[in-house]
Amino acid sequence: MIDLTALHNNSLFGGITEDEIEKIRHFFQVEKFTKGQFIEKEGKEGDRIYFIVQGSVEILKALTHKEKNRRITVLKEGDTFGEMELIDVQPCAASVRALEDTTTLTLTNRGLYEVSKTNLKTFSLLIMNLAREISRRLRKMDDFFAEKCF
Repeated sequence: MIDLTALHNNSLFGGITEDEIEKIRHFFQVEKFTKGQFIEKEGKEGDRIYFIVQGSVEILKALTHKEKNRRITVLKEGDTFGEMELIDVQPCAASVRALEDTTTLTLTNRGLYEVSKTNLKTFSLLIMNLAREISRRLRKMDDFFAEKCF
């Protein structure tokens, strides 16, 4: 059985009641990863968002094809990754590796589509919250880029 407590406190579920989350719980899957395991690989197909329930991961990016991956950030319990792949259905923009044994709840593109058919209000709030999260990350990257360039 999936414990959705972590989702209730996640910003992507802002404005969505516990009852509404309960109604869509069957669209989520539990996935477990061992320390050092790659969860996603840059350039490979991705189709889901991950909610970290327990553990931590590092986000890695190669600047060139010949270069080793460089760490961009570390995400921990309560954080999410895979938002872009969920929305734009493009290859993964970065690699993700478990820094310790990690448990996630995932929602696939197909699951998100099924939410839209089941509960349009919940779907709309999820999409708005996803847009806000992506916007926050873009602002953070804009600040980082401006700081490095100027």
